[in-house]
Amino acid sequence: MQQYRVQPDKPVKLADIPAKDASSFEGDKTAGKAYLKELNNELEGLQELLYAEGKRKLLVVLQGMDASGKDGTIRHVFEGVNPQGVKVASFKAPSKEELSHDYLWRIHQHTPAKGEITIFNRSHYEDVLIVRVKSFVPESVWSKRYAQIRDFERMLAEEGTTILKFFLHIDKDEQKERFQSRLDETHKNWKFNPGDLTERELWDDYQQAFEDAINKTSTDYAPWYVIPANRKWYRNIVISSIIIDTLKGFNMQYPQIDYDPSEVTIE
Repeated sequence: MQQYRVQPDKPVKLADIPAKDASSFEGDKTAGKAYLKELNNELEGLQELLYAEGKRKLLVVLQGMDASGKDGTIRHVFEGVNPQGVKVASFKAPSKEELSHDYLWRIHQHTPAKGEITIFNRSHYEDVLIVRVKSFVPESVWSKRYAQIRDFERMLAEEGTTILKFFLHIDKDEQKERFQSRLDETHKNWKFNPGDLTERELWDDYQQAFEDAINKTSTDYAPWYVIPANRKWYRNIVISSIIIDTLKGFNMQYPQIDYDPSEVTIE
C-alpha cells in the first residue's frame, strides 16, 4: 500500500491519480469485503495492545472533498475496536472562542494521549483549504501556515505521536452520484446540505488547494497518502492496511505483571 504514499521529494498531481483504482484486488468487491473483516479483527487486537501498553500515540487525519467518505471510513475501518482507546475529533466551522486564539489552538487539545488512536475528521488543514478557497484570510496569512503545520506536526512526532494523513480521493462524477443518493434515499436526506452545491462549483479551486497542502506538508514524520476512494470497500482496505502495518511496526508488548497467575486463588 506504500504506492499511495506521497514522498516529500515527489510532488503529486491529483488529476493524474485515478480515483477508481482497486488494483490490489483487481476490482473484486466480494473478496475485498471478506478481507476487510479479517483486517477489522487484526486492527481490534492491535488497538487493544496499543491501549494496554500505554506508550505510543497514533493520529489519523482524514481529509477530502464533500461526500468523499470520511464518516464511512471511520465507521468501517474502526468497526469493532474498543471505543475506550479510540477518539474522534470533528472540526467544523470554528466557534467565536476558537477564532479568538491561533488556528492550531483548537487542534492541539484533541491530539492523542499515550495508548490512544485519535481520528481527525477534517483537521488543521481546513486553515489552508476552505480558508484559502473562500478567501477568509489573505494569501499573506494562509501561505505561512504550511511551514507552521510542518513544525506543529514535527513537534508532535518528536513527542511520540505517529501521524498518518489520508486524502480520500474521489472524482467529480462520484461526488455527483453520492449527492444524488442523499436526495433520492429518504434516510439519507439529512446528510445533504444545499450549501454543498456551492462548494461543488469551486471543485477546481479545492483540488488545487488540496494538492498544494499535500505536496507542501507530506514529510517523513507526517506522510500523506492519496487514497483512491471511489470504491468505498477498497478505500477501507487501503487505509486499514496502512494503519495495521504502522501498528505492527511499533513492536508492542503487553505490560509485564508482577505476580504469578498460577498462585492466585479466587474463592
